[in-house]
Amino acid sequence: MPRPDHRASAARRRLRPLAVALGLAVVLVPAAPSMAADAWSVPRSATVVIKGHGYGHGHGMSQYGAEGAARQGLGYDQIAEFYYPGTTWGTAGGQVRVLITAATSDDLVVRAQTGLKVKDLSTGQQSRLPDNGATKWRLRPGTGTTTVVSFRASKTWKRWTVLGGDAELYANGRPLRLQLPGGATKSYRGRLRSAAPTPGSSARDTVNVLTLDNYLRGVVPLEMPALWSTEAVRTQAVAARTYAAYERAHPRASSYQICDTSSCQVYGGYDAEHPASNAAVDATAGEVLLDDAGQPAFTQFASSSGGWTSAGSMDYLAAQPDPYDGWAGNPVHDWTIKLSDTAVEKKLPAIGNLTKITVTARDGNGDWGGRVESVTFVGGKGKRTLSGDAVRSLFGLRSTYFTFRIR
Repeated sequence: MPRPDHRASAARRRLRPLAVALGLAVVLVPAAPSMAADAWSVPRSATVVIKGHGYGHGHGMSQYGAEGAARQGLGYDQIAEFYYPGTTWGTAGGQVRVLITAATSDDLVVRAQTGLKVKDLSTGQQSRLPDNGATKWRLRPGTGTTTVVSFRASKTWKRWTVLGGDAELYANGRPLRLQLPGGATKSYRGRLRSAAPTPGSSARDTVNVLTLDNYLRGVVPLEMPALWSTEAVRTQAVAARTYAAYERAHPRASSYQICDTSSCQVYGGYDAEHPASNAAVDATAGEVLLDDAGQPAFTQFASSSGGWTSAGSMDYLAAQPDPYDGWAGNPVHDWTIKLSDTAVEKKLPAIGNLTKITVTARDGNGDWGGRVESVTFVGGKGKRTLSGDAVRSLFGLRSTYFTFRIR
């Protein structure tokens, strides 16, 4: 069980080496790509069995591993330091701009509510919207760079004013109810902005502008079960906050910094919040991990490492054994799928009848020689070599950490 109070001061954590934090020596094994000797002949009417470990790319934190570590009594700082070795502790605050991808139209429509205001971003002028019986308010592109503000009453839209540039709606800290195309609604903290993706564009992005920690409230419970161990959920809060701070420093576009899908981090706004994950955000308020330049780290994470994390694009995304991932409650630490040779041939029609599979390169870390980097499929008409990621995508595998068996 987690300790009642494991938290050290930020200064002490910054100075404490990882081995001391965990109470053991951790040896990082460098990823050394190697040629694999594993090859299998495929007779006619065979079954191709693919056995694998883990779920996701394996860079950084294993979410199931974080839960396993918490169940062994590690605190969130210890878990974070294990999965991101070499990082130090710091703080981050301020706001973040999040693209709402489900808002696919150029219009931004919210339900009317008391205290609703609009701001013209070209001038900074703010105006309170009147309580005039409107059920909805809308921002939509006007001529040039202007934004038309309208309200809906008696089943028709009526123009209220025209602003000189991009605009945003807010309600003094109360969540706004955004109407999505098709009629569904979702609530968001902060401000909802109608922003041109490029200067002078007639299109508009719907962007949620809010504080970093309020953003996390809509992220953490969608990335990890809110009722998992407290220390695991706190680790997720730190990783997600750090990732968002990194993305903010490397914005995806001029109108927003981060998206709301798994291409960034899944974000569901106010409706997604849960008291337990909100408590984890509050308990770690502002805490982030820093790289050796003192900037927010690129804290990638994935569902399960399968027992070995994989090397990412940063030194602190190291390939290392993960002793926490394989606890009994992890359903994706080990997995198996079975395919007929015919099913494989349908995915690779150019090779003809499948006769041989050869894993030609792995990363050198873990079972079977590690994660697959390339595979060659040989058939009666030819052969095709695919990357491990391409094989994963083609056959719907959970990760590139796999091997084959032929039956």
